[in-house]
Amino acid sequence: MDALFGEVATTHGVTVRVSVSYLPEQSEPDRGRWYWAYHIRIENGTDMAVQLLTRHWIITDGRGGRHTVEGEGVVGEQPLIAPGGSYDYVSACPLSTPTGNMRGHYHMLGENGSTFDVAIPKFALIAPAVAG
Repeated sequence: MDALFGEVATTHGVTVRVSVSYLPEQSEPDRGRWYWAYHIRIENGTDMAVQLLTRHWIITDGRGGRHTVEGEGVVGEQPLIAPGGSYDYVSACPLSTPTGNMRGHYHMLGENGSTFDVAIPKFALIAPAVAG
């Protein structure tokens, strides 16, 4: 399973796994646009249900430019993840450079009323080299 998910981070018993795919069919390098899809699996290794409330991303392009994205939930949902359960989603990221990276955290609510942040591991966005 870890072959699919290249980057992994565990915080407070919650594991975040990330797999990235370059999307050549949506990218337009000649127009300065590159796209990646990322698949995230959030695994609840705690003994209580946890709910993902918000997301906080830091997206860095190949020139070092940073863009912060914050908002409620992920892909329009604020999933409740049972103990031992997991939640998967896929989203996409455009960049104006052929390389960059993403990292961040989710703000979670435990069923006991506690709130805590769960790290999203830093992962690289790298377009394959174009022969020419």
